[in-house]
Amino acid sequence: MNDHTLDRSRPVWRQIAAVIISRIETGAYPPGSRVPSVVDISAEWDVAASTAQKVLAHLKTTGYVRAEVGIGTFVADEVP
Repeated sequence: MNDHTLDRSRPVWRQIAAVIISRIETGAYPPGSRVPSVVDISAEWDVAASTAQKVLAHLKTTGYVRAEVGIGTFVADEVP
């Protein structure tokens, strides 16, 4: 179980991305630290892997994270 309440009338992936961005901006995930994986996001928010992939793709596109193939996804050294 988790304590996240998602508004199912709005895109869930955007809501999850907003939470992770907030965690980055408040320092919960400092620069260079690993962010949750697709599996972690799916488990924490009880969403499909495809939804979790959209979250990570959005974070990468907006410059909050960088992906290292075969290693993981990390907070960018300089976030927007």
